[in-house]
Amino acid sequence: MPRPVSDRIMRLPLSKDNFAKIISVYAPTMTNPDENKEAFYNQLASVRSDIPRTDKLLLIGDFNARIGRDNDKWPLVIGKHGIGKCNSNCELPLALCSEFELIVTNTMFKQKDERKTTWMHSRSRHWHMTDFVITRCRDKMAMHGANCWTDHQMLRSNVAFRIRQKHNRQGTSKPTKLNTAKLSTISHRESFEQEMDSALAQWEEKENPTPDEE
Repeated sequence: MPRPVSDRIMRLPLSKDNFAKIISVYAPTMTNPDENKEAFYNQLASVRSDIPRTDKLLLIGDFNARIGRDNDKWPLVIGKHGIGKCNSNCELPLALCSEFELIVTNTMFKQKDERKTTWMHSRSRHWHMTDFVITRCRDKMAMHGANCWTDHQMLRSNVAFRIRQKHNRQGTSKPTKLNTAKLSTISHRESFEQEMDSALAQWEEKENPTPDEE
């Protein structure tokens, strides 16, 4: 079940057996005070820090930020196919991505401009990229989707990572570490050889040994 962190952040777990996490967000808009924006990204960073580095991660939603196309300044965060100019809301999400080695997948692929934008400004009627699919730099992919009759376009992502399944280790025990250094002592080595000879002789006498005995 979805687990809300706040009115702007929600965890969307796939299942208890998967090492993958989805975080859905709705970031503060331009008109919000700076302290609200900073509080949001501090909370988002805290949620991100709780996710193991080995787990897959998808950070999706409306970030209410225009991140532009400055690949030279943010080479590991923005791809070479961004659009438009950045606004004052761009620094916080880009800094978060840089800190946690995340990349905005929307900017990675060469497409027509109308395929990159996701939100239409109500007054200017211009389209901008404000909805992002963010993942770890090692896991990438995103594409434009369907029109849902809102001021946002739907954004669909094809995720190309493999999710590890959790193994049930109940009833298993950690194997004992063998102290092979004892074999350097003659008395220990001779005793070990005698025990092995005896065990092998007993095994050879069995007509139909079980797999455990073998």
